[in-house]
Amino acid sequence: MSALEKAFEAARTRRARVVFPELGEDPRIDAAAARLRDEGLAEPVALSEITEAQLAALVAARGLKEALARRMLSRPLIRAAAMVAAGEVDAMVAGVVAPTKKVIEAASIAIGPAEGGQTASSFFLMRFPDGRELIFADCGLNVDPDAAQLADIARASEATGHALLGSARVALLSFSTGSSGSGASVDKVRAAAEATGFTGPLQGDAALNPRVAEAKGLGQGDANVLVFPDLDAGNIAYKLAQELAGAQALGPILQGFRRPVCDLSRGATVDDIVAATVVTLALA
Repeated sequence: MSALEKAFEAARTRRARVVFPELGEDPRIDAAAARLRDEGLAEPVALSEITEAQLAALVAARGLKEALARRMLSRPLIRAAAMVAAGEVDAMVAGVVAPTKKVIEAASIAIGPAEGGQTASSFFLMRFPDGRELIFADCGLNVDPDAAQLADIARASEATGHALLGSARVALLSFSTGSSGSGASVDKVRAAAEATGFTGPLQGDAALNPRVAEAKGLGQGDANVLVFPDLDAGNIAYKLAQELAGAQALGPILQGFRRPVCDLSRGATVDDIVAATVVTLALA
């Protein structure tokens, strides 16, 4: 059973509550919410009125005075994130209408970072025609993370790999494998690898091909979680995988927060929204 199939099965068992703050603003969201409800995958929830629980969650998360917290909750995305933080819903799915920056801001303000991490990031569940499923991170958020941030992204991606794939074999990617190259980029990746214990720096073929990994003397060539050194590399890689290999890219789904949040692509289809929601719930 694939990771996506397992996520669908788990969603039907749990039937979690998901807030869609963009309900009524885009027909794709409306259609996806209807499918999720009709197929028993989740209970879609529209944006609620401001509640005392949301106020308390926002005050606790940010140390705000109640009057300021109430004003901030007038913003739909922040209120939706506060619904998650308050336990009124299990997850938040947005981004078809709102830009990524606003979704991240809302999650950062109301939900906050996961324990032990300081860097929010994103991942795609990449599903290839040959049946392979990989985690690609970070392909949608951090433009040029430093070594500490890259280490945070790698740790969060490991947790994602365990949750979705059942195991996580993390490779920190670079243009260089091992000690064969130098420069600011590869040095950053090397420092992140040393801080986390994950394999890296690795070129893409050494991360995925056992024969190449053996020849280069690093890793097993069986990585299923690929962590890219910057947004250029990650974003280009996932789009090329879509266009040239026919891969399905589910996400971007945010990681590194206390509770699950999905930042949808502006071009997401109804099928994409349904699948991304189900994957997000698998992290709850």
